[in-house]
Amino acid sequence: MSIKKLFTLSLAVLMTLALVGCSAKPSETPADDKVAVTVTVWGPQEDQSDDNGRWLQTMCENFAAAHPEWEITFNYGVCSEGDAKTNVTTDPAAAADVYMFANDQIPDLLKAGAIAELGGSTVEAIKKNNSGTTVNTVTYDGSVYGVPFTANTWFMYYDKSVFTEEDIKSLDTMLEKGKVAFPLNNSWYLASFYVANGCTLFGPDGGDAAAGLDFSGDKAVAVTDYLVDLVANPNFVNGDVSTGTDISAFFSGTWDAQKALDAYGDNLGIAASPAYALGQLKSFAGSKAIGVNPQTALYAEHPEIAVALAAYLGSTEAQQAHYEYRKGEVIPTDSNINVGDDALAKAQMDTMDYASIVQPLQADMGNYWGPAQSMGDELVAGTVTHENAAEKTEAMNAAMNSSVVQ
Repeated sequence: MSIKKLFTLSLAVLMTLALVGCSAKPSETPADDKVAVTVTVWGPQEDQSDDNGRWLQTMCENFAAAHPEWEITFNYGVCSEGDAKTNVTTDPAAAADVYMFANDQIPDLLKAGAIAELGGSTVEAIKKNNSGTTVNTVTYDGSVYGVPFTANTWFMYYDKSVFTEEDIKSLDTMLEKGKVAFPLNNSWYLASFYVANGCTLFGPDGGDAAAGLDFSGDKAVAVTDYLVDLVANPNFVNGDVSTGTDISAFFSGTWDAQKALDAYGDNLGIAASPAYALGQLKSFAGSKAIGVNPQTALYAEHPEIAVALAAYLGSTEAQQAHYEYRKGEVIPTDSNINVGDDALAKAQMDTMDYASIVQPLQADMGNYWGPAQSMGDELVAGTVTHENAAEKTEAMNAAMNSSVVQ
């Protein structure tokens, strides 16, 4: 029996969820019919600090005001997205009703029965307002388990005095004009070259466990051959902007924005990754999302309240406020939000839109990292050549799939 079936909600609850939307519109329910509930919400300290406008509390208060049919008392707890899996699964019944989590925790949260499947208009809104890649980050075994609100991925920082907006569309053009750094022996980055030419990880959307990792055949060998030449290019540097001198472009995420600003100053440019000779580079993508705990007393009695709150915290309105309170830290996934001339936000949103693939949540994803890093190490060391590229590529593919059930 699958994990999903083990924790399938009762028919009554599913019917209730199907009616729950993502908007927080006032109700006309008479005051004397109010439902009084206490809702426990967990989120990171940064979202509850005065410096960031107490975003979590402010949004919850806005939600309560928009729902006069519910008399809500909120309890807040501090729990980072990265710690959600540990803190929620320790005792799900005593954990938060609604919490923020990193998307790669979905399988473990499901095993503990600590995350609810979403449905109805909530999922419709998620799919309408986010890119397909973003939706896939919160999808497991065909079902959606969270409302995404920001992404985790990488893109490109570059020196605008060296490269034009036309130049940055092509990695090969950039390599003709300046030094470009890329962490080729980091497997989180290396996959982008192979995926660009048709290689896949558990099928086209990462959801087919039986498909395994397909880094085989001519499509993969062609990438390895390209990378042999890339390493030999005098304008290529393995690493980032701090690896050497006169590096005019490098690849990283929001966490290195200050490093990029220090390096390029007023000439700093930020954009989604370019294409190269074999296709568009596509980085791995994940997300942070709002989840609902199906093991709490609130969910047992009023699942519609928990789901509606989660949907609101990831809504266009809440994401807009999140972005304004924590600009440079929490970049929205919602395509309705206009980030104006914020190049950092636009680069991440563009990446999620067309220059990334979801990092698969499959258990056998662990088989990818080691062989990919070994390939990167050998490429950088020069032990992969045109003469042995096919052999090395097939060996990498075999190692990746050594324990994948076909």
